[in-house]
Parts: sequence; structure tokens; C-alpha cells
Amino acid sequence: MAIAQARAAPVDKQAAEAAIAELAAAFGNRLVTSLAVRQQHGNTTTWLPNEPPDGVVFAQNTGDVQTVVRICAKHHVPIIPFGTGTSLEGHVNAPFGGVSIDFKDMNRIVAVHAEDLDCVIEPGVTRKQLNEHLRDQGLFFPIDPGADASLGGMAATRASGTNAVRYGTMKDNVIALKAVMANGEVMTTARRARKSSAGYDLTRLMVGSEGTLGIITELTLKLHGIPEAIASAVCPFPSVEAACNATIMAIQTGIPVASIELLDELQVKASNAYAKLGLKEVPTLFLEFHGTESSVAEQARRFADIAADVGGGPFDWATKPEDRTRLWQARHDAYWAVIQLRPGAKGFATDVCVPISRLAECVGETKRDIESMGLIAPIVGHVGDGNFHVSVLIDMDDAAECAAARRFVERLAERALAMDGTCTGEHGVGQGKMKYLPAEHGEPAIAAMRAIKTALDPANIMNPGKIFAMNP
Repeated sequence: MAIAQARAAPVDKQAAEAAIAELAAAFGNRLVTSLAVRQQHGNTTTWLPNEPPDGVVFAQNTGDVQTVVRICAKHHVPIIPFGTGTSLEGHVNAPFGGVSIDFKDMNRIVAVHAEDLDCVIEPGVTRKQLNEHLRDQGLFFPIDPGADASLGGMAATRASGTNAVRYGTMKDNVIALKAVMANGEVMTTARRARKSSAGYDLTRLMVGSEGTLGIITELTLKLHGIPEAIASAVCPFPSVEAACNATIMAIQTGIPVASIELLDELQVKASNAYAKLGLKEVPTLFLEFHGTESSVAEQARRFADIAADVGGGPFDWATKPEDRTRLWQARHDAYWAVIQLRPGAKGFATDVCVPISRLAECVGETKRDIESMGLIAPIVGHVGDGNFHVSVLIDMDDAAECAAARRFVERLAERALAMDGTCTGEHGVGQGKMKYLPAEHGEPAIAAMRAIKTALDPANIMNPGKIFAMNP
């Protein structure tokens, strides 16, 4: 297979067996070592090869996590946290072997402080579970990556999604957290106060660390009131560039849209077939506006004027809640729609993010790359903040096609960096994008990351083989 990553040297077999034996004594049938379950806890949603752990522990509380960490630390065995397995860059793979901690049973909503607009939850709570719990209180948590991901995993990968243009990403919505560190101790990064200047910002250090510094066992999250009015619309455009230019103008003129999602013509075709949408197969924006009845109407009118200026429109409104749900479910199902375009092919998604002023240029050049390389690769994007995704469909048994896809991904990352963007807007680094980090940050920044990692995890047992290599 042309696109592959060699499995790193595994941990010492005797050490792994000793750790597994101790964990079995501590957890009984909550430690699982069957191959099927271990493979389910390796990478499952991308082109990267599956690298299963040596065992999986189903933790039920912070004490369980501490026990796993202390046993693994004694035997120098890696630990890999696992939420729902929806990450896209190999974050849950176990390239050195080790023990996966599954958080599906740590799914309690500990407290909701409606008067303070915050809540405290365990890491296995999913975004849908939380919002169902909050609905009757008139509150919601806005970060929506599409998949019903666990909130612990979303924090670990610094996720965002469709609402990020208005509500920010996970780094903006995590107030505080608790994490079990490599020595087995529990670190609390902050209190519930909305602002503090008391020392280092440890919360943001942990958000996006992908389990390489510690294991999140509790989160305090910002909440928002459910808007008085919500309106969704679909707006077609004559070209991807026109759709991007409309987006740029909307952001630059200060229209507070909640979501602006781009689907290119191939993605619209796929979504039509999968979700029975019946849209015109041209580049299209899905939009959502939040606010009062009057403010939503004003936002929509202003955007309609901008769209018309670049040849877009007319709007197709989705005013009923069930119509909005159907529309956005189709957007969230984009990956599953894409893989139907080429049965038997493997789909993998990659993303970049650029300054909003460079968005049209970056997307346009990417489209030309797809065409010149002969790839099938629909584009979708959270374009309100300059972030877009490409889902490449390839025959993994065709070496030439795999090589072309790999080069395409490299060119996309290089293009984003050349435009002062990032190689990953929200997927994270994991294994898949490690090689781009030195070009994005520079060696002094990577050295600083290594120093932090060494200080907090000197034995390198916390999700090793992710973000950067400890021995460059």
C-alpha cells in the first residue's frame, strides 16, 4: 500500500504482559484483550493503518484512570485515551502498543449552572447527549464537529465545526478541566470564574494536546442561551470562487452569521443522492442565522445582497425545525455521502485553514490540483473562518493513485502554510500531520513543545507517537 506508516517498535513484551496482568487483577472484565475490541480502538476512520493497543480498559471514574496510569507508568507502557473514535488523524492508534482507556462509561453530567451559563461534565459525554439534557433549560453547547463526538475527545483535539464562525472552537469554550497526569496525580487547571490572571493558562495547554500531556477526566464548559430565532438557508453560486468571495465579504462587513458551510458541486451531487436533497448541483453555501426575529431577518437580507453582487442566489429557506435538521444532517453526513460516489474506494478527509482573505485563492488552486491529478475529491468547508475539508476517494491497491493522493495532501498543506495558514484547522495533528508541524511552527516552537512534554511526561507514556517525534 503506497500510503502507509510503519508501526513503531512495540513496548517490551514482558512489560506489556505484566501491565495487562495487573490491570486484569484491578479491573476484571472491564479489561478487554480480544483482537476485535482492540482493533476497534485503533484508528478506524481514515487511511492510516490500524494499530491496536494491547488491551482496553473501560474506566468508570477518575480513580480508575489514575489506577491505569500508575500501573502503566510502573511498567513504562503507553496509554491512549479513547472517546468515540471519530478523530481523523490517527489520534487513537497505538503505534508503540499499550493500553487504551475507553471513556464511554464516564458519561455523567455532573452539574449545570444555568445562572452562570456553564456546566461540568465527564469526558465521555457526547455533544448530542449534553444538548438533549440542556434543551429544557433553554441552553445549548454550540461546538458541533458533525460527528457525535465525545466532549473529552473534542477538547483533546481542539475541535470546532459548523458554528465556530460565531461561537469559536473548543479552546474558547472550555473554562477549566481536570486531567490525570503521567505520575497519576489529578491536575485542576482553573476554577469556574470566566476570567483569571492567576498563573499559566494550563487549560489551553491541555486543550489540543491530544492526550500527550495528560488524560482529561472532567470538563467545565461555557453554555449559551438557545437563540430566540434561527433561520437556515441554501444559496447556490456560479463558482466556488464566487461562494468564497461572498463569504469573505460577509465576514469583513461584520454579519454575525452562525454558520457558513461550503459544498462544491461534487459534494452537492453526493449529498443529493445520499440525503435526497434535490439541490441544484452547483457550488452552494448552507447558512444559519441566530438572534432575534428582527436581527435574523436583517442578517439574511444583508447576506442576500452580497450573494447577488457575485451572481449567487436565490435563497432557499428552511424555516421549519424539521427542515433545518434535515439540511444540517445532510451536511454532517457529507463523508458518508462522499464514499457512495465510488463504491469500493477508501475515503480519507484532510483539512486546512487560511486567513479569510486568502480563502477563495486557496480553494480555487485546490480545485485545479484535484482536476489536474485526476482525483475524485469533493470539498466542504466551515468557510466562515477560512477552514475547508477535502475528502479524497482512492483505490488503496493502486500505487500510482495512492502516490497522487499523498502528493495532493502535501501540496494542500504546503499551499495553506504559504498563505500564512495552518496544516490543520480542526482535525488535529495525530500521526497524519506530524511532518508538517516543523514548517508551520519552526524548530524553536517544536523544541518548546518537546520540553513541555518531557517535563510533564518524562517516560513518554502519554499517547506517544503523536504531534511530534520526541527524538527528531
